[in-house]
Amino acid sequence: MADIEAVLAPWVEATFDATGASATPDDLQDRLPFIRVERVGGSDDRFKGRPRVAVDVFAATADEARTLANDVRDALLFLRGPVNGAVISDVRCDSGPSRQPWANPEIHRRGATYTVSLRDA
Repeated sequence: MADIEAVLAPWVEATFDATGASATPDDLQDRLPFIRVERVGGSDDRFKGRPRVAVDVFAATADEARTLANDVRDALLFLRGPVNGAVISDVRCDSGPSRQPWANPEIHRRGATYTVSLRDA
């Protein structure tokens, strides 16, 4: 089954003016805006996966984080077809973008969760 982090992280980098990865780097403040894509659950069977994915947007301002998180949500909800070795058939927003705490007050974070239905290409 396709690794959802390996599918979506390059897609967010190609689609948005931001770095995408499955983990935040130590120098996060120098790499903003940044989009973290992390599998946090979901299900798989023999032919199809339905991973639950946390998508966190980190930015220098609250407005930038909110705008980018909403843009990511809008694009994900319409994402279908072949993407980086997988075929996406559906994306559901389980919890829309909302402000999330972060240790550094200079970094603003918005997080959302999605369920992605996909199969190998």
